[in-house]
Amino acid sequence: MNRIGKIQPSEIRWESPKLKEVFYELERKDSTLFKQINSALDEIEKNAFCCILLPKKLIPKKWQHYPNIWKYDLPGGWRLFYSVTSPDSPRGILVLAIVLDWMSHKDYEILFKY
Repeated sequence: MNRIGKIQPSEIRWESPKLKEVFYELERKDSTLFKQINSALDEIEKNAFCCILLPKKLIPKKWQHYPNIWKYDLPGGWRLFYSVTSPDSPRGILVLAIVLDWMSHKDYEILFKY
């Protein structure tokens, strides 16, 4: 269970092909971070609501067009951000977890103006 009391499997999508490419480049540049993010994505895929829902007032301008932003705390102060949505789908309910970015704690503080 999670903070909102639901368990909802999801399908991982990327905000952009470039972000996905940068993620896979991590495998050789920073394999530890790659493995941590990959593990987080597995958990998010099992339950889209497993993380912390950010209050709307804290959402940075660059992500305000998303209906919600979720934060996954990674080891070493890193953060992974994603949004949960359901596209129009003729095959029934499909929940998408759209990966937006990951960043160090320092970059997180700058973006969220802490």
